Amino acid sequence: MESSQHSSVSESAGYLKRAKTDRLRDIFNKYATKEKNGEKYMTPADFVQKYLGLYSDANFNSDSVKLLAGIVDTSKDGLISFPEFQAFEGLLCVPDALYKTAFQLFDTNGNGVVHFDEFSEVMKKTVLHNKIPFDMNGGFVKLYFGKDKKRAISYGEFSQFLHDFHEEYAMEAFRRYDQVGTGFISALDFQDIMISIKSHLLTNEVKANLVAAASGGQGGKWVSFPYFMAFNSLLNNMELIKRIYLNATNGNRNQEVTKEEFLHSAQMMSQITPLEVDILFLLCDLLHQTGRIVYNDLQAIAPEQYFKQITKRLAEIKAVSSPEERGLLIQILESAYRFTLGSIGGAVGATAVYPIDLVKTRMQNQRTGSFIGELMYRNSFDCCKKVIRHEGFFGLYRGLVPQLMGVAPEKAIKLTVNDFVRDKFMDKNGNLPLYGEIISGACAGGSQVIFTNPLEIVKIRLQVAGEIASGTKISALNVVKELGLFGMYKVRLCTVHSE
Repeated sequence: MESSQHSSVSESAGYLKRAKTDRLRDIFNKYATKEKNGEKYMTPADFVQKYLGLYSDANFNSDSVKLLAGIVDTSKDGLISFPEFQAFEGLLCVPDALYKTAFQLFDTNGNGVVHFDEFSEVMKKTVLHNKIPFDMNGGFVKLYFGKDKKRAISYGEFSQFLHDFHEEYAMEAFRRYDQVGTGFISALDFQDIMISIKSHLLTNEVKANLVAAASGGQGGKWVSFPYFMAFNSLLNNMELIKRIYLNATNGNRNQEVTKEEFLHSAQMMSQITPLEVDILFLLCDLLHQTGRIVYNDLQAIAPEQYFKQITKRLAEIKAVSSPEERGLLIQILESAYRFTLGSIGGAVGATAVYPIDLVKTRMQNQRTGSFIGELMYRNSFDCCKKVIRHEGFFGLYRGLVPQLMGVAPEKAIKLTVNDFVRDKFMDKNGNLPLYGEIISGACAGGSQVIFTNPLEIVKIRLQVAGEIASGTKISALNVVKELGLFGMYKVRLCTVHSE
């Protein structure tokens, strides 16, 4: 939605901030085509088709359009005013927006409660109900709406009803496919039920392996009811599965865990059954056939869908999700991104500590005074004071430009080469062997010397130039001309070894 582009996420709580009223009104006026008593209004078609971009084909279902628009049209007058549009935007920013939006969808008359007739009317218009009809006269419906179906349920009760309805619908679908009552359905029927009813819990990897995972992965044609329930329970409890894994590895997301180790860690979690653990490892084996799981396997089965972690190290941001998808262009873009981060960080850090570096260089290279044995500086504070007295405050930053020219590429090249070499030695689970760490660090340190050694020599010459009482002003260009190309690479072998 367009207004969401102008909302930001609070990093501390993960909540969406409300859009500004002026910006929201501009968006509303852009799509509102109806005017009444000097006020603009959205029609159901304006909101659903133009604003949301749904039902754009010519043979759209007008009843579905009106039904969806009714979520926003709280007055149920067939038009959406700006206050209603603004209230809907606020609704989307609350933590339980998913349930509240669903409640307003089923509360077709806007009286704050849901009756059975409203629930039944909306359900009969869904594709799912037409494909797998739900028993509106069954015991589940009567438990919530009463035996005579006259009881109205509030928002809180409806949220629980909607949660339980998904589970009941799955069991209802199993019973419909198991018409003989054997307690088994075919693998293809199992796939059909999962994609139709539980698609919100399925990743692409799981969808592609549903038939293979049927009947325990033994190639059987039938799925038992206990297996069906365990499969659904596993998908519903994936966040708990992740906690069990992290407990088994002490928070290490790259450590491989065997089934026995996972079962041992799961003992404290009575919600997880051995059959669910069997299904978990079966799904992971279908992905990489190792008999062990890592955290990335759990992410592939059930990624975090809602409040994702939004604070991550900038240097770890990747342009694609897996190394296999990284072509040459993506690797170049990632290297350029890391190079930029390293340059900025190196430049800021060098500027902040440069006066200390200058004083250190002056102290290391200080000359004797007019008397034998007399030193120019008694200590670091005396050196700093004399630099400011004789050369001014900016004397503390003499030679900063060559330093910035060197430190920005230095940090950037180090980070870029280190990450590039690490990527080559890293396995698919994100593990890096010790020799890979050593080689990547050595390559990073060696590569930076090629660029920074000449600039380091120029910087040192400029730092100590202020000590020389000479009328000639020493510049970086003069130093380069005096030393020449090979002169600026003196002692580079020692530097390479130190790095």
